[in-house]
Amino acid sequence: MPLPENPNIFANNPLDRASYRRTDQAWLSEQLAAPTSLFVPFRRQPKRDWEPFVLPEAAPSQGKDIGWLPGSLMPQLAGEGIVVFLGINKRGKALFAADVSALKDAENHPALKGLGSFEDLRGLAMAGEITPTELAIMAQAKSMIDWHSRHGFCSVCGTKSEMAEAGYKRQCPSCKAEHFPRTDPVVIMLATFEDKCFLGRQKIWPKGMHSALAGFVEPGESIEEAVARELHEEAGLSVGAVTYHSTQPWPYPSSLMIGCHAIADSEDFTIDGIELSEGRWFTRAEAQAILAGKGDGTAWFPPPFAIAHQLIKAFAEGK
Repeated sequence: MPLPENPNIFANNPLDRASYRRTDQAWLSEQLAAPTSLFVPFRRQPKRDWEPFVLPEAAPSQGKDIGWLPGSLMPQLAGEGIVVFLGINKRGKALFAADVSALKDAENHPALKGLGSFEDLRGLAMAGEITPTELAIMAQAKSMIDWHSRHGFCSVCGTKSEMAEAGYKRQCPSCKAEHFPRTDPVVIMLATFEDKCFLGRQKIWPKGMHSALAGFVEPGESIEEAVARELHEEAGLSVGAVTYHSTQPWPYPSSLMIGCHAIADSEDFTIDGIELSEGRWFTRAEAQAILAGKGDGTAWFPPPFAIAHQLIKAFAEGK
């Protein structure tokens, strides 16, 4: 039985990750050389994030496509750069992601010139120009390539480590320590009291934007404890029951947003002035109006691609 659809962007990855194949070097080499295999180039430039290669719209309003290329082009584009196995798609093709940042002018490389461009993944998600399933695959690819770029040396002895298991492990040739990709858990929560929900603002946010509070889960802390701690630290809210809503993979650089609702003991709050600059209770009717674009103009909420939007929407709909 398939899992229920997750409402959040970057979730619902359709690939068979085929983790049991990652230690089979012969199979991986065969897939890298197979004419049916595909890969997506990623590039990172100074002061910019990792960007996937994207093909323009084939026709107006049809949306853009991820630039999947034949695996045969990987050696000339990626060279000795990072190549990570992503999984098997529904057509049985092996998919990879490759770092081509070493190319001085990747978009004008003979293999890519005129085909497309490297674009910001967050911008593509916000614009709705790429299908949700492709965005989920890109989130996986971006997080994996970013992890390798940040963890090239052993954290135990400092020796340059080596990629192993199709990119899902790095191993130190000196002390033999093994290192694995990490996902940082982050709680993001909507506190409620009767028919109201609490949202906060940071100074750096666009004028009027209010969102759910969030923070990293600390070592030795449960999700519920992290929710209660963050709400108390940032807004002075005391909460009782904490319930789970959904999760969202967040490839910036590699977090898992854990969406929750929490019932506050009262409407009393005190903003910390550090994480938050403002806080406000919104009635269910106010939340419904703002989501429908009919608010009073003093506040607005994050767009649908953000899990905060889904938490507010669930509250507004009484779910």
